Amino acid sequence: MKHSGIEWIGDIPSDWGIKKLKFVTKLRNEIGRLYNDDIYLGLENIESSTGKYIQTETEYDDGFYSIVKKGDVLFGKLRPYLEKVYMSDIDGFCSGEFVNFKEFNGEKRYLFYFLLSHGFIEIVNSSTYGAKMPRAEWEYIKNLNIPMPILSEQSAIAAFLDTQCSKIDIIITELEQQIEILKQYKTSLITETVTKGLNKKVPMKNSGIDWIGKIPTHWEMKRLRYLCKLKTGTTPPENEGITTEKTDYYWYTPGDFQDSLILEQSEKYIDCKTIRKNGITIFPVNSILIIAIGATIGKIGYTNKESYSNQQITAIIPNNINNKYLLYYFVSQTNYIKENALYTTLPIMNNSYLSNIQICIPEITEQKDIVAFLDSKCKEITDIITEKQQSIDTMKAYKKSLIYEYVTGKKRVKGYS
Repeated sequence: MKHSGIEWIGDIPSDWGIKKLKFVTKLRNEIGRLYNDDIYLGLENIESSTGKYIQTETEYDDGFYSIVKKGDVLFGKLRPYLEKVYMSDIDGFCSGEFVNFKEFNGEKRYLFYFLLSHGFIEIVNSSTYGAKMPRAEWEYIKNLNIPMPILSEQSAIAAFLDTQCSKIDIIITELEQQIEILKQYKTSLITETVTKGLNKKVPMKNSGIDWIGKIPTHWEMKRLRYLCKLKTGTTPPENEGITTEKTDYYWYTPGDFQDSLILEQSEKYIDCKTIRKNGITIFPVNSILIIAIGATIGKIGYTNKESYSNQQITAIIPNNINNKYLLYYFVSQTNYIKENALYTTLPIMNNSYLSNIQICIPEITEQKDIVAFLDSKCKEITDIITEKQQSIDTMKAYKKSLIYEYVTGKKRVKGYS
């Protein structure tokens, strides 16, 4: 081994060379006119970290776009941390957010894996500018170095990584499918329990709601307005009092909503002075928060701290119903809520819409029993999902390490040493 002279590459085999990308590649900087039947590759068409093509329904107007040819290697320079690298198998057009390598003095699949290696991604990502749309420039990328084994070894490395990465991707896909099945099972379990109860032998009656069907005869149906108060958050003028420094009150935005139903923390806080000045009524402990405006409409959670939010979020404050039961009930209604929301420039659920949602109401003791059952079952399912997600993260980390080690010569394919 010898030192490459490049910190992020480190040592390389003594019989390897090292070159700047600009000396071993040529870009395709060609523009052509796109028509209806032509294929267009956007960043959204490339799966992160795998280089796989993703079919989308996006349509593009006729016009002039960057040309891509079969065999070109594309590297996404917008948000490079997303690892959008693709070896094209089509002739068509592509986004100008790709660096398009039409030629490489070697094996193009080796170039593909080098561009996908985490060391290269990290160094490119460190060069980006722009807070909301971080972007790298070819003027920077072209001066980065690539290790250069002989052509036959490049081909051997690419073939080895094709095989190994394919095996890893299959495992990851299977785990992701298992997680999706578990999530669907969790939702169906919640829906079944909050609409049918725990005792499947009790007499049933028609709820009057098509998607709910029959409910236990001793249950009631009530509109949300008879069970809760609704309060929509606001953003103080010019974001006054919104801070990243921890105060007594969380200030939630849609970005704080994760898969967990408990909103345990927020990215920002609101200070007491602003609360008093603007006459803000803080959401009480155990309020249920729902995103009522925007792309993530219907996402829900509850907070075990006093809090507030921006105007995209509405707090549902229970009066005559168990808050956790109501939380699970809303989880069961997510798809219904989305489908029936108002659509203007953005999907929206106003308080009038929310207050008229029909709720299945068992007796309070039964609500508590349902909550205890679902807490236990959902935790079991979530724990399994967490284990599988950890396995996915491990496999992804292993894949990144594998690519980096072979394209920098830390490990070598059989027959080369």
